Amino acid sequence: MAHLYGMPSIVFLLGFMGSGKSFLGKRLADHLSWSFVDLDGYIEEQEKQSVKTLFENHGEVGFRRIERYYLNNFAIHQNLVLSCGGGTPCFLDNMDWMLRQGFTIYLKATPEFLSLRLEAETAHRPLLNGMEGEVLLQFVGSKLAEREADYQRAHVVVDVETTDENELLLLLQQAISAHSDK
Repeated sequence: MAHLYGMPSIVFLLGFMGSGKSFLGKRLADHLSWSFVDLDGYIEEQEKQSVKTLFENHGEVGFRRIERYYLNNFAIHQNLVLSCGGGTPCFLDNMDWMLRQGFTIYLKATPEFLSLRLEAETAHRPLLNGMEGEVLLQFVGSKLAEREADYQRAHVVVDVETTDENELLLLLQQAISAHSDK
């Protein structure tokens, strides 16, 4: 694992869409005085296309290859919090790679919690494509169940529903520090 002065040099935030990876990632990066990158945003910037368009043009398999390429570009970065897409750890060998490269944190939430957060954003989320209500809840529950085994491989699992934001930041920092002591 890549470390800088005992601390992991890169932290990967994992979890389903709507779990707070980007929001908490920015806050954690500020707290650590590190850089923050949202992987989907980075891909859009590099490809000059939205993730939605990349999905439409290349399909999910093609998008996952593009995603893997850009994920692997972060191997040389230090002092970075990287918010991964919801499916990033579930395809190709991404999770194995992230476990070797840095410190992984799964931001865990229930389908009900995630569905409520995602309700207003479905038009912008390629996998949700305008879903709402019970259809959205069923999809989130099903997709989360498919991905749970990959997410659970993270170094640390944190429940985002039962912990307030400041407690979460403290827990995340403690988890990173405790891991670096091993």
